[in-house]
Amino acid sequence: MSGNEMRMPPEWHPQDWLWIGFPHLAEEWSGVIDTAQAQIAAFASAVAESGQEVRLIVRDEANAARARQLVSGSVRLEQRVYGDVWLRDTGPLVVRDAAGNRRARLFGFNGWGGKYLMDGDTLIGADLAESAGLAADRCDWILEGGALDGDGTGLVATTGQCLLNPNRNPHLSQADLERRLARDLGFDRVLWLGDGLINDHTDGHVDNLGRFVAPNRIALPRATGADDPNAAIYADAAARARAMGVEVAEVPSPGRIEWDGMVQPASYMNFVVTTKLVVVPVFGSPHDDVGVAAISALFPGRDTVGLMADAVLAGGGGFHCSSQQMPSA
Repeated sequence: MSGNEMRMPPEWHPQDWLWIGFPHLAEEWSGVIDTAQAQIAAFASAVAESGQEVRLIVRDEANAARARQLVSGSVRLEQRVYGDVWLRDTGPLVVRDAAGNRRARLFGFNGWGGKYLMDGDTLIGADLAESAGLAADRCDWILEGGALDGDGTGLVATTGQCLLNPNRNPHLSQADLERRLARDLGFDRVLWLGDGLINDHTDGHVDNLGRFVAPNRIALPRATGADDPNAAIYADAAARARAMGVEVAEVPSPGRIEWDGMVQPASYMNFVVTTKLVVVPVFGSPHDDVGVAAISALFPGRDTVGLMADAVLAGGGGFHCSSQQMPSA
């Protein structure tokens, strides 16, 4: 990286703090908002108790009062206007140069292809950037942070199902998108994976499928059980990664998770890497322990904890989706 080139650091880069969104819209959580709030609070408390600052974003005073009942005293609450809790997608993406100078990149947001757009979702990114004292640049295309995952060397993984979807940037070709990833985030090589998980509302965000765990090393799920609904998707992702010369670390999947007859996009890949701790979502699957252990082995310098996230998933995402890190300068 040249001295003045801005690049998005990998998630394992040291962090100053982690923003986390706190659920506030009961209608978004299918009758489980209380449990979802408790699960997000457990996530926030675990990171804060590891020694890293957490800024839990709450919508109003009633929301803040509920959060205070649930989180440890070390979690900092910030009241802001936001719609959904998925700050990975609506928050700022922070880039830095070799000297550590940081800037925020703010992308267009259209509610995951026009599906869900709520009051505050298009404003919270600029608000968080301003609160952090970051100069911000508005980028002229639609992108969600959960749609990409970088390894710190300029390599980024994404899915064609999401980034090439005509409901995002129909006027941009694959080559156009690659140029914008390089220009705005410093990614000069793209690992194009195919589809994301079945029934993922985001059109297959990569942070539910494949995550870099070291330079040129990506963690991908391995199908668990003969009825794993995503077996072909996992195999295709691994083949694409290996064809590009990327090392694959396989993690057992949660297997088939169904609610009311519908397959759920449950994934251990929605883990969060913080400065000292890795938090893995678990779902009450018999495979939770082996999934957490496999991810723990990929981060030997950090503690790893599995926390229940089934109610968070009912709202359409996971711990990684609900958070956004501020990389240290």
